[in-house]
Amino acid sequence: MLPTSSLSRLLGLCLSGLALPLHAQLPQATDAALLAAAPMAPSTAAPAAPAASADSAGVRTLSLNELIATVLAHNADLQSAQQSRVTAAAGIQSASAYANPRLEWQSGRNQARLPGAVPGSVQGWGVSQLIENPSAREARRTAAEASARGTEQAIALTRNALVSETRLRASEYLLRRSEANVTAEDLALLEQVRERVRLRVASGEAPRYEVIKADAEIVHARERQQTAALQADQTLLTLNRLAAGRLPARWSLAGSLQDDSPLPTLAELLQQADAENPELRALQAELERAQAQLQGARASRWPGVELRVGQTRDPEVRQSTVGVSVQVPLLDRRDGAIGEAGSEYTRLQGRLDGRRAELRQQVQHAWQALAIARLRVQALSEGVVQDAEAALKVAQAAYRFGERGILDVLDAQRVLRSARLNLLEARFQVQAARIDLETLAGRFAALPSTPQ
Repeated sequence: MLPTSSLSRLLGLCLSGLALPLHAQLPQATDAALLAAAPMAPSTAAPAAPAASADSAGVRTLSLNELIATVLAHNADLQSAQQSRVTAAAGIQSASAYANPRLEWQSGRNQARLPGAVPGSVQGWGVSQLIENPSAREARRTAAEASARGTEQAIALTRNALVSETRLRASEYLLRRSEANVTAEDLALLEQVRERVRLRVASGEAPRYEVIKADAEIVHARERQQTAALQADQTLLTLNRLAAGRLPARWSLAGSLQDDSPLPTLAELLQQADAENPELRALQAELERAQAQLQGARASRWPGVELRVGQTRDPEVRQSTVGVSVQVPLLDRRDGAIGEAGSEYTRLQGRLDGRRAELRQQVQHAWQALAIARLRVQALSEGVVQDAEAALKVAQAAYRFGERGILDVLDAQRVLRSARLNLLEARFQVQAARIDLETLAGRFAALPSTPQ
């Protein structure tokens, strides 16, 4: 048994410790991140911690432009699509080539069957050259050039989708990293709360179930923090896969989900999508190729004129001949080939018109999604998060004066954590809608000297 004076001093020390706010003994960074009045402070301060730890641990920090440049330089799908340029160039060369001349040579022997005939060897040679119908040859070359343009648009389509996915995965990594920071700060605060609760339980001012509740909250908070960190690592692995494994072994991404540079107006985005979207331009190239093939099928009724020059020589006579050969479209007027080419042209025209109308709807839908996400960010940052912070302060003050229990503090802290995570998710939705709009407008399709 302790003396009465010692017991009084011990109770006085415990009560003086409990008189402090719950967040008074937190580190400065945690207290500022959780209880600051500005709603943007948690997300702006969140990426700073990984950057500092990355520098101390030797982790390389990449910018978004550097990441995109690495992905574009080494992605296997993009390199495979770019190789098709060689095939398209060879196709143009084949379509532009002229027909080769044909050489003939004959040799035999002349036997005399009548009196006075002279026997001996007989030899002959001939040269023939097909002069192709200029319309058919021009149509074939035009179709090959349209195929080459379609190949370029296929490359642009692959690049546009690749940059879009890279930017989306980068935004997802920033989201997971910020979630890990928020949950880490929440875990640190819960540990401080648990220490205060243990003091009150030890002094007999609070029941033991409050410590059990605090321990359970810490377990859940640690699980959330580890899950968010693992999700961030998985996103880095996905980005490294897009770059064909050429990213550094240990790296981090610089940036923030708050980046919201201005976009063109909806009318300008619709105009850009109609003019620059690589899928529409690829369909347009296919339509031009089909039109050239239709013209070629019509011109193939008269394939061309074949000129022939020859000479035959026997022991007595030398014969020289010049001839012209023309294929007459009497039995086959190429109606089947013309019908197939015309049907393909009509099909591609309908597909292009339908995709253009669908693209306009997609741009408008993405624009509305962006507006909704921005309204959600504004509502969370200017209302919900601030109210949750104020509610947590009130619960802490009430607990400090013994008017509320620890459950009220934990509930208020849980509400604030949920509000901050919802704010991060809303900012990610803003980035996703922006990326969707820029992808539909074809802003990533061009090959930039500096990645966008």
